[in-house]
Amino acid sequence: MWPWFHDFMGGIRFKDYIATFVTGTVTVEAPNHPVMRGVPSNFVIKDEEWYTYDKSPRPNVHVLASVDEKTYTPVTDKKMGDHPVIWSNEHLKARNVYIFMGHRPEHFGNLAFTKIFTNAIFWAAGAEAR
Repeated sequence: MWPWFHDFMGGIRFKDYIATFVTGTVTVEAPNHPVMRGVPSNFVIKDEEWYTYDKSPRPNVHVLASVDEKTYTPVTDKKMGDHPVIWSNEHLKARNVYIFMGHRPEHFGNLAFTKIFTNAIFWAAGAEAR
């Protein structure tokens, strides 16, 4: 794995994913972060191929949101427990954000997802989203 990317991801490695797609509820953990501004505290992402990793990146990144694996529909045994899905790695010089979701074009119809995506672009560029 590319060392910079491995560090950016918080020292985690890809383990598995839910190839059949499941729906899950995402919980915002950092509502005051510019990327999460204006996003509901909980929102649903439909039909996502949630990835799992060998461990949680939480000790090495600033987690902005996580998915509640107990809300997966349909139920699946592919879980990792603590499951961050949006984070920023403040140990790196540049503004950065990892957004796990968005594997399907239909996700751009989800207002919470598009708000996060828009906020992230403006924040990374050093501007304020409108």
